[in-house]
Amino acid sequence: MERKKTPQKAKPKGQSRDDRLKAALKANMARRKAQARSRAGPPTQDDAADNTKE
Repeated sequence: MERKKTPQKAKPKGQSRDDRLKAALKANMARRKAQARSRAGPPTQDDAADNTKE
């Protein structure tokens, strides 16, 4: 019984693996920061006053 060889997929031209991983990491971090900001809620007047003292 002979096995048929499946044709190998051509490597995508353009971005390298490192570039794709870097872009995915950047997008993930931006998404996490946005989630954290939304969970924290809108800044209050007390938060604004604390930032001006520094």
